[in-house]
Amino acid sequence: MTALQVIGLTVRHPGPGVRPAAVDGVSLEIPSGTTLGLVGESGCGKSSLARAIVGLLPVHGGRVLVDGREVRTRTVRDRRRLGRLVQIVLQDPDTALDPRMTVRQTLAEAATVHGRLDRDARAERVAGLLGLVGLDHHLAGRLPRQLSGGQRQRVALARALAAGPGLLIADEITSALDVSVQAAVLNTVRELQRRLGLSVLFIGHNLPAVCHVSDAVAVMRDGRIVESAPTGTILRAPRHPYTRELLAAVPSLRTPPPGQPSPAPGAVPRSGAGSG
Repeated sequence: MTALQVIGLTVRHPGPGVRPAAVDGVSLEIPSGTTLGLVGESGCGKSSLARAIVGLLPVHGGRVLVDGREVRTRTVRDRRRLGRLVQIVLQDPDTALDPRMTVRQTLAEAATVHGRLDRDARAERVAGLLGLVGLDHHLAGRLPRQLSGGQRQRVALARALAAGPGLLIADEITSALDVSVQAAVLNTVRELQRRLGLSVLFIGHNLPAVCHVSDAVAVMRDGRIVESAPTGTILRAPRHPYTRELLAAVPSLRTPPPGQPSPAPGAVPRSGAGSG
């Protein structure tokens, strides 16, 4: 079964004159319960693709199907239905977290958007969501400014999971974090995917991070997908020159000489789930 299918998607940003497409006829798919990594340099169209999938940007051509259903966001009902299927976590958690609301209030609000819960059920749901992302329950009473960057990003993850989506889009969620905190958040994403059976589109420009969490990797350049293959194939036998450039820029991921073992995909040090 396919969690996400994107067919010939084209997105153009508004502006004077004829502007090049930010996303130019992109096609990709994510089998249910797997993670697809999308990697490319800043400005190549990765985030525009993610926002178009969830209806935050208008689509100028092509189709998006989530769980076999075509994405439509014309009405409030459409958007609510889509929110039950797919959620997005952005690079800056502050865009998702109201600075005036505590963690408890933020998660309780997200948990009740798609169904009414009594007070005890809300408290239980908030505690469960915090536990899922490796945060202690005592953080529930804090405001975003009282949390570290890694903790805020985990709260944003928990907020996205509150709706119970089958597909999670993680858009550059570790790029603003320290290296040690990045490792912890990456491992949290991997654990969530396995534990919940999530399908994940993991977007980034850091190839080791993307490979670390992904079953397959798609490489994007200038609005187009130039190569897509299982992670091991991308690491051992990249076909496109741009993919080889990305690999060559990371010494630990360069293809080893014949007879030597390949490096682990995106070797990222493990760190405790509660750090950051």
